[in-house]
Amino acid sequence: MPIEIADVAQPRLAKGVRLQTDSATGKSVLLFPEGIVELNETAQEILSRCNGRTFNEIVRALAEEYDSDVAALALDVRETLIDLHQRKLIELI
Repeated sequence: MPIEIADVAQPRLAKGVRLQTDSATGKSVLLFPEGIVELNETAQEILSRCNGRTFNEIVRALAEEYDSDVAALALDVRETLIDLHQRKLIELI
């Protein structure tokens, strides 16, 4: 069954997952007990806003900052968050 992310969902990092910059490469990464995931710039920008904001608030903030189309951006953000959720790196509350 496909995962749905409600507009009012508040994505956050899963327990034990940390967003930080890799000291060796300077790239943003997610550290978790089983390993490390290197993030692209888009995923890093999305995750840096997962701090109690709702999905809609994250999309609006990114659209404003990057002067992007809200609808197109919402699809990209939703796809990224679904992928991270399926990998158990974020929770949706």
